[in-house]
Amino acid sequence: MSTAALPTGATEARFGAGGHDPYDRALRDGSATLELAHVDASGRPATSPIDVARFAAPADEADRSTLDGVCGAVLDAGCGPGRMVLAAILAGHLALGVDVSETAVAVARARGLPVLRRSIFDRLPSEGAWGAVLLLDGNVGIGGSPAALLARCAALLESRGRVVVETHVDHDADHAFEGVVHDRAGGRSLPFPWAHLGVRALPAPAASAGLAVRDAWTVGDRSFAALEPA
Repeated sequence: MSTAALPTGATEARFGAGGHDPYDRALRDGSATLELAHVDASGRPATSPIDVARFAAPADEADRSTLDGVCGAVLDAGCGPGRMVLAAILAGHLALGVDVSETAVAVARARGLPVLRRSIFDRLPSEGAWGAVLLLDGNVGIGGSPAALLARCAALLESRGRVVVETHVDHDADHAFEGVVHDRAGGRSLPFPWAHLGVRALPAPAASAGLAVRDAWTVGDRSFAALEPA
């Protein structure tokens, strides 16, 4: 198992959970739009939309672009209902998803997809043998420490593997914070650690994990980068 440290608080708080559990409620509904409320890098209150319906929809062109150049088995961290697990399987890869949300795992399994209810920091199958680890939909923010998360992902890869990261729309974003998810009915989660990371801020935490940016691209309004062992 990797020696990468579990970010402080990661076992006590998770994305969108607790309180009114708006994330799990939205997954069950399948069509809700949520908001991530936080304080931005300048100290001002800010919100970011979370399109849960897209998580449950089939993978689109931008999603599928993350599998280009991938060789071997694919691990989707924070897989949600499993759209990228299915996309990877349809592209000919062995694939597995992991997520800490009981509802997300139940939805994915109901679709017949191989998903485990675990954190990316838990012991996982085939450690050191994955061809790719996916961190999409802002999941590079898991635990509030991109450096710790990338170090964990690097330890899961085989020698020629890659970590594929969806980066923030603000290319200079580099901000860890305590977030709260809320829905339009006023339901709120408990606070949890998260981070935003843009492509220009990505090389530093990647290098601390022994990774280097090998490629970066944009599809529509979404940006991605592929990291490989340095």
